[in-house]
Amino acid sequence: MTSPDHGPGSSALGLSVLDLIPVRTGQTTAEALRASTALARVADEAGYQRFWVAEHHNMPAVASTNPPVLIALLASATQRIRVGSGGVMLPNHAPLVVAEQFSLLESAFPGRIDLGIGRAPGSDPVTNWALRLGGGGTEDGVDQFATNVQNLIKMMSPAGVGLQVSGQTYELHATPNAVSEPTIWLLGSSDYSARLAAEQGLPYVFAHHFSGEGTAAALQLYRDSFRPSETLDSPRTFLTLNASVAPTAAEAERLALPQLIQMAGMRSGRPLTPQLTVEQAEADDFLSSKAPLVDAMRAKWVIGDPDTAAERVAKLAAEFGVDEVMISPVGGAFDNTTMDASPAREQTLRLLAAALA
Repeated sequence: MTSPDHGPGSSALGLSVLDLIPVRTGQTTAEALRASTALARVADEAGYQRFWVAEHHNMPAVASTNPPVLIALLASATQRIRVGSGGVMLPNHAPLVVAEQFSLLESAFPGRIDLGIGRAPGSDPVTNWALRLGGGGTEDGVDQFATNVQNLIKMMSPAGVGLQVSGQTYELHATPNAVSEPTIWLLGSSDYSARLAAEQGLPYVFAHHFSGEGTAAALQLYRDSFRPSETLDSPRTFLTLNASVAPTAAEAERLALPQLIQMAGMRSGRPLTPQLTVEQAEADDFLSSKAPLVDAMRAKWVIGDPDTAAERVAKLAAEFGVDEVMISPVGGAFDNTTMDASPAREQTLRLLAAALA
């Protein structure tokens, strides 16, 4: 069985990474991918436990559209870090397709693959149509989520799953001879996924980095309702945080501006664009017009010098009772930053890991 969380007081705090593969002004998809590959190598070298990529579609500032493809790329470029999805939005895909993808990834990189599954569409209505109806999918992916999760898990097991079709039972295997399986996590931003993860005895992650609201209640619901399973005997979870860490607090605040503007714009209906550079963000008067929203977001992020940031991360880990924190490094780039690099995001990972060592 997988070991449970033991709380931050029992051992060193584990650190992981969530990457949306941001695309900034003037940057190509290829350059953004190279920057994120370099970021994954930094995380690997700095001792981070896992590196996850998201699934978002049709967004000019996000290149993380296809987690399995990205995971193969990043796992090939790293040595020991676990690589996974944060997450695959299961209603967008046939469960068998996801099971086949991640079974192959686990076979190629045994013991290093995480499959984080989400229920939200992760895209706009037009893209939803293209992913489901336009691509031969079904409209009931959300309604069938709990059943699809169960079938997906069984498909990836060595025993496979027996599915009833036209009154007959057929065996279905994601891969011919599996000897290991990826670790499956349920992701969510509401109590639905917390309840489902507890009922199915799965690890669970609440999207604290996205809203920062309702985290404590969701984690408590998960822990109180948890039922042991064949793969997990106790609740297992971690905390997700947006972070910008620099040698000085002023620099960290400055580097966080592009992402703050991006998130504030998304929540207030501003048209989406590639992520601004730091200089473009400083010249944008949007921040002043949305000061209350921006201030509320900033208060939930970790922004500061290494010692201050490390202290806040450790405090939040203790507050939410976790021994692992997944950092989404949000430091922006300057006008003259090399297009296939993200030094501010790399800096956040290095400084935070060293401060918490």
